[in-house]
Amino acid sequence: MPEQKPGRLHIAIVGYGTAGQAAAILLSRDGHRVEVFERSPSLGPVGAGVLLQPVGLRVLWEMGLLEIALDHGRRVDRLFGETPAGLPVMDMRYANLDPRIYGLGMQRGALFSILAAAVNDEVQVHCARRIISCSEDGRRIEDDAGCSHGPFDLVLGADGSTSLLRVSAGPPKLDRPYPWGALWCLLDESDWAFPHELRQRYVRARKMIGLLPVGTRPGDPTPRLSFFWSLPTARFEAWSSAGLAPWLDEIRALWPEAHGLLDGIADAAQLSRASYRDAIPRRWQRNRLALIGDAAHAMSPQLGQGVNMALLDALALRDA
Repeated sequence: MPEQKPGRLHIAIVGYGTAGQAAAILLSRDGHRVEVFERSPSLGPVGAGVLLQPVGLRVLWEMGLLEIALDHGRRVDRLFGETPAGLPVMDMRYANLDPRIYGLGMQRGALFSILAAAVNDEVQVHCARRIISCSEDGRRIEDDAGCSHGPFDLVLGADGSTSLLRVSAGPPKLDRPYPWGALWCLLDESDWAFPHELRQRYVRARKMIGLLPVGTRPGDPTPRLSFFWSLPTARFEAWSSAGLAPWLDEIRALWPEAHGLLDGIADAAQLSRASYRDAIPRRWQRNRLALIGDAAHAMSPQLGQGVNMALLDALALRDA
């Protein structure tokens, strides 16, 4: 085992999403020894697009990553939602709060790549390690193969809304699947008329469709839009079995302009499915274990705050 320098902590981070990546970057830069445990056999992003708010952009600036994020992301100045009849439901402009601020639409793949490139080479990342529990003192973690890892000075549970470490911090107040999910994919921006706006259409509280400009990603200069369609998770299979034709007809009726962007969608497999959780921990910390990101405060991606809160958590830890 490497000799531990005074003040240098040995930290385990469980999960390699935005919270885990950002924490690994900031804590390793402060000289701490960091090990990351990721359940997936290979590293990569999950999701289509995110909306970085001014607070999230501030964290990227602190990390020295704002410039490259701006190079790939798409500036968003307005959040607008309406009914199919054109009745405005939401109209929010960042400039009304402060003319200097804005949002930034980004492909999750772009944000993942930017953060991954900034992770210190000394950070050890262990893939295919599904961590299922943390010891009561918060010094050791155990994977699903029965292997124990540690001891650590600090364990960070950054394993997302379906966190298995949440229970190790104490019985949660609430932890259950959320009935609504979404279908999503990335589309070519093409000649979309609103390249700096999040646009949504609503049918009461029963249907929501949205398009967010998310720019480019490293290795792919094509500007994209993140498309999403809200759907109860219980209807995922029925939607897939019915084929795309009735669904595309429904989109044509609700939003003809959006329908035109879906010409390249010919199979249900081209759309990914997202499911969410209602998860409220009674406590986010126990001894040497702390929860961050969606493990601590699960957030629907459609609220546009999850990735920002994950970045803020990592910065708060760095400054603690």
